[in-house]
Amino acid sequence: MKQRVVVTGMGVMTSLGHELDTFWGNLLEGKSGVSEIEAFDFSDYPTRIAAEIKNFNPEDFGIDRKEARRMDRFVQFAVVASQSAIRDAGIEIGSNVDAERIGVMIGSGIGGLGTWEDQHNVLLEKGPKRVSPFFIPMMIANMGSGQVSMSTGAKGPNSTAVTACATGTHSIGDSYKLIQRGEADVMICGGAEATIRPTGMAGFCSMRAMSTRNDEPAKASRPFDTGRDGFVMGEGAGVLIIESLEHAQQRGARIYGEIIGYGMSGDAHHMTEPDPDGAARCMTRALKDAELGPDAVDYINAHGTSTPVGDRSETTAVKRAFGEHAYKLAVSSTKSMTGHLLGAAGGVEAVILGLTLSNGIIPPTINLEDQDPECDLDYVPNTPRQADVRVAMSNSFGFGGHNATIVMKKYEA
Repeated sequence: MKQRVVVTGMGVMTSLGHELDTFWGNLLEGKSGVSEIEAFDFSDYPTRIAAEIKNFNPEDFGIDRKEARRMDRFVQFAVVASQSAIRDAGIEIGSNVDAERIGVMIGSGIGGLGTWEDQHNVLLEKGPKRVSPFFIPMMIANMGSGQVSMSTGAKGPNSTAVTACATGTHSIGDSYKLIQRGEADVMICGGAEATIRPTGMAGFCSMRAMSTRNDEPAKASRPFDTGRDGFVMGEGAGVLIIESLEHAQQRGARIYGEIIGYGMSGDAHHMTEPDPDGAARCMTRALKDAELGPDAVDYINAHGTSTPVGDRSETTAVKRAFGEHAYKLAVSSTKSMTGHLLGAAGGVEAVILGLTLSNGIIPPTINLEDQDPECDLDYVPNTPRQADVRVAMSNSFGFGGHNATIVMKKYEA
């Protein structure tokens, strides 16, 4: 018998807030977290805007100053969001959860880019002897999972997915499968990212992948709109606490929703250009895993990055996977408000699925003023929509042709 797996806790760190109520309220108000970047001088860059977390101080969130200096910014985000999710779930490791039965899988698409930059500058300016001995363990992408395990005492399965912008969703899906087959009772899972740095911005600018709507930051991320000109980078973390239904019931946990399906696929096509067939296969596999037909799905939180090619490709993929039912679905891209958190996107968007199912409200796609005729689905434009969402899906697609989809439903005992 496969274990049923439910969501019992959630935590976020985003430009729209780090408390769930604040984050959710800002989404429903259609607020944008995008603004001019303050952390660095990007005046010479084609893109000078991002969904940046302003004035973040890890000590304000209970991370010891000495420990914080040994963590890259993405790891700090992972630890803070995980602690929030644990509190939200009412978990006490070693008390109501066996430490050896709770694991961690928090991925990052890029890892410690800031640490890499800083230490490379030290190398050039001061020589190799001055490079920090913590450089490598601060920079490597698995350290989000590692530090969360160390800070919480979670001794169960511990791993990291690195699949570009599909990372967060792969982390949640892989964790779901670990619990489903009985290898853990509880998993702390999601994604974290912090790449609003000079080299990260320069690389994406050189690709011409990001919006250059610098004079209107709040309107720059506009998925499915004819005026979209690229994605807007975000940063932060999204973390879920998921556990077997039996375990959740034993400790009387509140349940946001139930994960019922997970799909993966590879495009085998191009480094950066998506293939709608790959995304369609991914959604179809998630539905098969959930033992559902296409007409059972009410809402899709789209990957929806606001790139000209990506939004068209995903729209085509949805139509191939769902047929005529595609036109009856509600689809929205919350990246219009959060920006694109790269490896953390799937974690944040899974949190949004949980909130959508538990509150019966679909967050909107803001800035959708002139819908692209080739993107002809119902994208919940500009205002939230009350709806009895029974089954919801979240898509994440990454460079290299990595695709991941999870399906979540309203919990029923």
